[in-house]
Amino acid sequence: MPRTADHTARRAQIAEALVRVAGRDGLHAVTMRAVAAESGVSLRLVQYYFETKAQLMLGALRHLERQSRERWAARLAALPDPPPPRAFVEAFLTEALPSDERSRVFQLVGTSYAVLAMTDPELAHEPFVAGADDLERQLAEALSRARDAGQLPAAVDVPVEAARLLALSHGLGTTVLIGQRTADDAMAVLRYHLDQLFAPASET
Repeated sequence: MPRTADHTARRAQIAEALVRVAGRDGLHAVTMRAVAAESGVSLRLVQYYFETKAQLMLGALRHLERQSRERWAARLAALPDPPPPRAFVEAFLTEALPSDERSRVFQLVGTSYAVLAMTDPELAHEPFVAGADDLERQLAEALSRARDAGQLPAAVDVPVEAARLLALSHGLGTTVLIGQRTADDAMAVLRYHLDQLFAPASET
């Protein structure tokens, strides 16, 4: 058991080093050697845990995803049980925005990885969209609960609305990353859309 724990900690250490390099210099600056230097271990050790650069980047992305899910769980824990659908959706979208350094790096690495996967067969072969599909499913379930409770118009197409909210969130997240707007401004846009979506029937 201690040996397994050591391997897990070492992988996390290396993944964190990649995150620091990517967050500071961009994903294009990530090399096996740069990550080894950042983590304070040998290149050979990095290659022992991650045989290729693609595996290294995927490992770091999964590491960030686990941390993001932990943050999301903490947000949920702060809501009433069961969480009101509007509050659930708003918290969900808030977590998806690059509102602090950790979430900024997550969005930066994830977006950069997606761009690379468009032209790199080895990266594209990995199940990159699985996590996004799961998030879309969770959002659709929350919208379905809201519609069943009469908080959304009965005519709302839940799968389409879930996809639209995610696309809007991702697009706004990109504008935050490039400095076009602040995270607060992006959240204001999302809340405006949610106000329209969750408006009482008499106001629609």
